[in-house]
Formats: sequence, C-alpha cells, structure tokens
Amino acid sequence: MQNPFETGHIKNYILLYASVVVIMILFFIASTLFNDVKHMNKKSFDNNNSKFKEMQKEKKLDKENNRNDKFKLLNSSY
Repeated sequence: MQNPFETGHIKNYILLYASVVVIMILFFIASTLFNDVKHMNKKSFDNNNSKFKEMQKEKKLDKENNRNDKFKLLNSSY
C-alpha cells in the first residue's frame, strides 16, 4: 500500500472535498435566491368555538370506546 502523502493523492482528496462543499453552497444559494416570500399571513385558530369543543368531546369518547374494543378479558384464566 502506498502512502497517500508521498504520492500526491492528498491533493485529489482536498479537491474532491472542496468541490463538494462548493456544490452544496451553490445549491443553497440557488434555493434561497428563487424562494421569495414577501408576506405571510398569520393564521389564528379560534379555540372558543362550540363546534371545536364538540369535536374534542367526540374525540375523547371515540378514544374511550376504542380502548374498550381493543382489549377484551377472557372468560377463564389458564
């Protein structure tokens, strides 16, 4: 096996690493350059809505019913 420091392979490794870093930087610049978001609307959720409260109650009931349906006790033990 040859020593990479003596045969000049280290230069190739450094060039490969530098080219990968440059390509990553170019892709980052290209992705941020073409992504212009000037204004983003703020979304707000109304938690005091009666429909929201009803949906939460239904979800709780569904979870409780699913728990009861999943597990069933055996009639006798073994």
